[in-house]
Amino acid sequence: MNKCGFLLLLTFLTGTSMAQTDLDIPADAVINPIVENPLQVEITEWPVPWPNTRPRDPDVAPNGVIWLVGQGGDYAARFNPETGEFRRKELPPGTGPHNLVIDWDGTLWIAGNRQAFIGRMSYITGELTRFNFADETARDPHTMVLSGKNEIWFTMQWSNYVGRLNKRSGHVDLVPMQTEQARPYGIKMDSKGRPWVALLGTNGLATVDPASLELNVIYLPREESRLRRLAITRDDMVWYTDYAQGYIGRYNPANGEFTEWKTPSERSGPYAMAADADGRIWFVETWPETNMLVGFDPASGTFFSVTPIPSGAGSVRHMVYDPNRNSLWFGTDTNNLAQAVLP
Repeated sequence: MNKCGFLLLLTFLTGTSMAQTDLDIPADAVINPIVENPLQVEITEWPVPWPNTRPRDPDVAPNGVIWLVGQGGDYAARFNPETGEFRRKELPPGTGPHNLVIDWDGTLWIAGNRQAFIGRMSYITGELTRFNFADETARDPHTMVLSGKNEIWFTMQWSNYVGRLNKRSGHVDLVPMQTEQARPYGIKMDSKGRPWVALLGTNGLATVDPASLELNVIYLPREESRLRRLAITRDDMVWYTDYAQGYIGRYNPANGEFTEWKTPSERSGPYAMAADADGRIWFVETWPETNMLVGFDPASGTFFSVTPIPSGAGSVRHMVYDPNRNSLWFGTDTNNLAQAVLP
């Protein structure tokens, strides 16, 4: 058997790792190792009381309250899981908030996607401080992640930048992508303080050196790959959803190897992704008429859980893991906030 045939057979049988090569691995070369009778998790959905506002990108506050943004309604909203009550704080008209993250002290940080700013909001008063960008080509802050230091890293999909905001000074560094329309999208931090970025416009996974701001792009073995969201586990493995081709994958920065698994549905569109406290990977297949929440166990290399989202969801675009409740929180295009309690 030649080298190509051996790699295809090995990957097909085991889902084992592939070092980056120039081989064009066909889409049907990797099986989807789903267990018999996969587990279903408990999913509860609460209708957000402001219709057709695309509630999205929730985060968990230090006191356990959930906050989210209404991309189509220009608000940030507080949800109390104990009472089921929503309360709303207004954002400037036309903000188009895309993402929200919560700091250690409860401060809300909001990506003002349509007005080109990152906002710091008091969770008590709703007072908003805007941090604008000096470069007028930086127009659309997309997804943010806290660095664990004094910074927020963020993506700008159509402006084609990765940015870094100093929370004290308000200074913003912009890192341009190496190719046109790379479309930096999902972003996560590793344990060394490096951001990792999914490039939706190409088959790339990017990282930025926080000291030099040097950009490094790693290209996936399949040119058709289009990454959307990321998760990073405690061992600093970088996980991704390949939205276009229906894979989840793992990149090992230590040796440059990729490992990929074909997702369960024939037409999948894997989008939102998160890792839980046990290092298991959760993602949502958005192309089925009813979105499916899928759990993957890296230890066994199997998809062990598949659960339809009760409302259908439309699309689940982003989700966050809540360790205190062992739950995932996400918004849906059906105007719901959802909690999935994990096994």
